[in-house]
Amino acid sequence: MDQLFNIVTVLLVLAALFGYINERVFRLPNTIALMSFSLVLSVVLIILGKAGLPFEATARAVLTRLDFRVFVLHGVLSFLLFAGAVRADLNDLLTQKREILLLTTVGVLLSTTLVGTITWYLLHVIGLEMPLIYCLMFGALISPTDPVAVLSILKTLRLPKSVHIKIMGESLFNDGVAVVIFLILLGVAVDGTEPSAARIVEILFREVLGGGVFGLFCGIVAYRMLKGIDNAQVAIFITMALVSGCYTLSDSWHLSGPIAVVIAGLFIGNRLTLAQRTRAVVDGFWELLDDILNGILFILIGLEILVMPLSWHHLVIGLLLVPVVLGARFVSVGIPVSLMKPFNCFHPKLIRVLTWGGLRGGISVAMALSLPPTPYRETVISITYAVVVFSVVVQGLTLRMVVAENSPDMALEVKGD
Repeated sequence: MDQLFNIVTVLLVLAALFGYINERVFRLPNTIALMSFSLVLSVVLIILGKAGLPFEATARAVLTRLDFRVFVLHGVLSFLLFAGAVRADLNDLLTQKREILLLTTVGVLLSTTLVGTITWYLLHVIGLEMPLIYCLMFGALISPTDPVAVLSILKTLRLPKSVHIKIMGESLFNDGVAVVIFLILLGVAVDGTEPSAARIVEILFREVLGGGVFGLFCGIVAYRMLKGIDNAQVAIFITMALVSGCYTLSDSWHLSGPIAVVIAGLFIGNRLTLAQRTRAVVDGFWELLDDILNGILFILIGLEILVMPLSWHHLVIGLLLVPVVLGARFVSVGIPVSLMKPFNCFHPKLIRVLTWGGLRGGISVAMALSLPPTPYRETVISITYAVVVFSVVVQGLTLRMVVAENSPDMALEVKGD
């Protein structure tokens, strides 16, 4: 317990320090600034370690006590997803339901296939052999847009409403689909047996649909408990219990925890009627918790370079794969948008913004770290980390410029029913 408290203390101190510097000097989007500063700090510590100073070893000893994968997938992710979903307007999401559905299913499958296949070919060309199944796993874990990264950046941008809804809705749901695909591929790699089509459909049905139904059930139970309550403290306790209980039970029953929490959050956020003062306190709590957990997570992503099994050679290869990931994102976004043209009229530059706005984050890194010990684990982790860093820092910093360049044209988008 003392070790955990010390780790949280260090992360909070860094978040406060980096946030202060950013606010006084750089004024970048907070999550990008925190991750960038932590990356710089990590590099400085590594240099000092090479010079014989003990700071790197001390930092590594602290970080090794925290399992990043567990921290993300079985910790902060549920609260961050709920915080985003509970403030989303369900009616707005329903106006873009066809686009969101295609982006989170067809889009993820297309991107997984394209990234995996091209990565396998390129690695083969440069003489780095890795089985196709591991390349496809890399495609699955890097394809979904990260809801934590995306929602934190969206707060700082003024996008046309329909574009904002598409990006937000996709980020809330596509990680659940990607996790299922990743687990199926992981099972093939570990067991060496290819599941039948019926087995794949069964897993998808149980994880995605089962997670959604269970999340709705949890949301209804919490809604009935909250209905008529005029005590903000009790309401906050109930919503926190909803998140942790719903996610934990979903995970233990092999349902999609992310989808369950998102559905529960959407139901509570759009159906619950509380006294104005109570609702303001509850919303303020979740917004504040969202900001705090975001800051801690992005600092951790930057610091993880100290303890992850990374290879500088593989990191460079990961940066070379960035165009592959972006190209696959362009195709996987462009095809669903093209399929929706009979219902909506889209300007071509919409695809450009959706492509560049598809940020990757901690979920991709956490999935890579969940790989069992194999000769290819280090390669997958390294190339994933390189793509995530590029995505958050470079795409995140330039997304405002891309939006500013294309926003007038995107505003011409004609929304369908």
